[in-house]
Amino acid sequence: MDLRLPRLRRPRPRRALAAAAAVVVLAGAGTWTAVASDDAPEVRRADRVMATGDGVRIDTSFFTAGPEGRRPAVLLGHGFGGSKEDVRAQAEDLARDGYAVLTWSARGFGRSTGKIGLNDPEGEVADVSRLVDWLAARPEVRLDKDGDPRVGMAGNSYGGAIALLGAGYDDRIDAVAPAITYFDLAEALFPDGVFKKLWAGAFVTSGGGCARFEPELCAMYERVAESGVPDARARALLEARSPAAVADRIDVPTLLMQGQTDSLFPLGQADAAARAIRANGAPVGVDWLAGGHDGGDPETDRLHERVRAWFDRYLKGDESADTGPAFRVTRTGGVDSTDGRAQLRGASADAYPGLHSGTRTVELTGREQRFANPAGANPPAVSALPGIGGSGGLSQLSSLGIGVSLDFPGQHARFESAPVTRDLRVTGSPAVTVRVRSTSDDAVLFAKVYDVGPDGRQQVLPSQLVTPVRVEGARAGKDVELTLPAVDHEVRKGHRLRLVLASTDLAYASPAAPATYTVSLKSGLTVPTAPGVTTAAAPLPAWVVWLPVAGAVTALALLLTGRRRTAAPAPDPDLADVPLQITGLSKRYARSADRYAVRDLSFRVDKGQVLGLLGPNGAGKTTTLRMLMGLIKPDDGEIRVFGHAVRPGAPVLSRVGAFVEGAGFLPHLSGRENLELYWAATGRPPEDAHLDEALEIAGLGDALARAVRTYSQGMRQRLAIAQAMLGLPDLLILDEPTNGLDPPQIREMREVMIRYAAAGRTVIVSSHLLAEVEQSCTHLVVMDRGRLVQAGPVHDIIGSGDTLLVGTVTPVEEPLAEKVAALPGVESAVRTDEGLLVRLGADGTAPRLIAELVRLEVPVTSVGPHRRLEDAFLTLIGGSA
Repeated sequence: MDLRLPRLRRPRPRRALAAAAAVVVLAGAGTWTAVASDDAPEVRRADRVMATGDGVRIDTSFFTAGPEGRRPAVLLGHGFGGSKEDVRAQAEDLARDGYAVLTWSARGFGRSTGKIGLNDPEGEVADVSRLVDWLAARPEVRLDKDGDPRVGMAGNSYGGAIALLGAGYDDRIDAVAPAITYFDLAEALFPDGVFKKLWAGAFVTSGGGCARFEPELCAMYERVAESGVPDARARALLEARSPAAVADRIDVPTLLMQGQTDSLFPLGQADAAARAIRANGAPVGVDWLAGGHDGGDPETDRLHERVRAWFDRYLKGDESADTGPAFRVTRTGGVDSTDGRAQLRGASADAYPGLHSGTRTVELTGREQRFANPAGANPPAVSALPGIGGSGGLSQLSSLGIGVSLDFPGQHARFESAPVTRDLRVTGSPAVTVRVRSTSDDAVLFAKVYDVGPDGRQQVLPSQLVTPVRVEGARAGKDVELTLPAVDHEVRKGHRLRLVLASTDLAYASPAAPATYTVSLKSGLTVPTAPGVTTAAAPLPAWVVWLPVAGAVTALALLLTGRRRTAAPAPDPDLADVPLQITGLSKRYARSADRYAVRDLSFRVDKGQVLGLLGPNGAGKTTTLRMLMGLIKPDDGEIRVFGHAVRPGAPVLSRVGAFVEGAGFLPHLSGRENLELYWAATGRPPEDAHLDEALEIAGLGDALARAVRTYSQGMRQRLAIAQAMLGLPDLLILDEPTNGLDPPQIREMREVMIRYAAAGRTVIVSSHLLAEVEQSCTHLVVMDRGRLVQAGPVHDIIGSGDTLLVGTVTPVEEPLAEKVAALPGVESAVRTDEGLLVRLGADGTAPRLIAELVRLEVPVTSVGPHRRLEDAFLTLIGGSA
């Protein structure tokens, strides 16, 4: 039975690119792989290479599962800079759900050849039609008619755009589900004629450099990056590669999933797509997820489930499939105290409200204000930081009510509302009209709305988003209507809204010539409230039922035992000059009463020391460092830094600098600019950074003025060390600072640490490079299985007279080594490449050991005192490394 739904599109001829699909050939027979899974059908995968006919080869994978027979197909695209392997897990899941899934690496990515065309209609989009042709010939794929398979498309970012473009250019595509993608690439990278320089640069960098792109794209980027101003040719080039160019042809069921924390492709891109596709008569679902290109929670599992339901309805024809509400938005409601993650709740509406629903006007006050666009547009204000994504992105912090933004005095104007009298939920794009004058012909402004707390100090920039605007003919004065970024944000009762117009922003290109801007208000701030959107009630946790009883029991226990919560322990004046004193420190594994990551650890570090923290994997080093930095709480014992007890957020931690797992830098900024930006984000006075001193110790020289993208790995590591040294912390913690470095770079890093400690400060370094630790550290702490094994000066541990290296003619077998270890007066015996490393007990002597070795017929060639840290380390931990 044909379950095909009625097509929602009008008949139209396919373009030449679709006709060109007839030249498709598949190179090679392909490779089939079975992917096993518990309680699910086995997934079959076939890898093949497609030759396009123009010299390009496209690497593909085809997934099916379950019994033989025809089924709908899904084309699954990947994000920019990735490959088909990035979507393999989703492809396998869809295959188990009854789809034939084809993934591919786009031109210039993975193992596919060719130049990157940013979804060129004659390149990447034509490849989609070739893939559809191939699906039409597969016996596993359901056909609507000859040459026309039942097929949907999905993908994130770059892969999402190709899904929309595929639906616009090839009328055989039946449904699409793009995520965090663009509708108009020109508007995304050149919003209102302003160049989004950092994101554009990130595109080029992640693509492998300008030479990897089609020549006209490379020339366009270099032209705009040099001038800072996008021209008409640049806009036309990107518009031709945008779904907006074929908006009137996209008339298939479309699920648009867009990120709220996304300064690259903000919510307005999905809004434009939704309006255009709905106008063509197609069903459209809009989903605003918590994450995006700037970080936050990507909600991967939820979105994959919604995509599957969308395809079940519109590809399989399953009318019972729940495709979800017409509009859904994820809202952040605080932090889960158990794991520190943001708590997410869904809100929904039966109809998509757009960006201007249920508007109300919030009056703003403020006189006419003048401010400067500085020469070179430097220093720039800070909002979003492209390239710093993941769960730690600034947008994620913003969603949790933590503001990280920077507007320089004299470079912005601000207008403020009275405190709101009740909670105000903003869902959509606020708008305001201002009058702008400039001493230059054109002005470039960056508009943003802050949520300001009752104290007037804490301010949050929702999702870290700004609206750039180019005002032409500003010298004579001009009224400008500003549409602010679309957000979903709750302004609490008693908070104020603050409109800021800045002359610069780090992420964008501003005019280099100095100018003075004058702005004044012409209207109040129009705020959309989307009244039809309702938030789902949070489920009541089971523990709430028991809370009153548990509270009573706890209160009674406190009364009976006399236990009270106490404030942080008072500083210990005797330790005021001691950088670190750890006493009885213990940390149990989660959900375990008797298994310890760290147990009863005690040691002291004094000024001027470079302390090496050593131990095999699982020794507890990382847990110890995390407790030292206040990231996790110990179960027992205490840590004191300069006499102050360490707690999360303790003020004394400002005297601690840390380098853990490297640092993220903006590739198109210089080393110095990266450090200045980092320090500015801390909110501490610039003079407290001691930038020049930190840079002198790091020894980067003239490289500080160069873009970080030109740095070697060693230079990046030294820049990261310099970042940790900003403010010249008295205690510097370095976790594996030499990872990935070659020998000359390791030597340079060693010199950095020694120079830093030479000024009377203290360095703690955790490293697996024992030979390097031996040369750079003055003291050691050796841990094993969470416990302290030995602590003291390096020379004492290395030169311990109770450790002997026994050379042998042939390697010693393990049974013989065990016999030696069992000898009277012997603590341990560990096999080495040269023979045996023997540690004597209190009653052991070298002559007695030699006699016993001869008796056991050990082929001894030499016996001498041990002098290498590596061997001492193996002896101390019993060879467990």
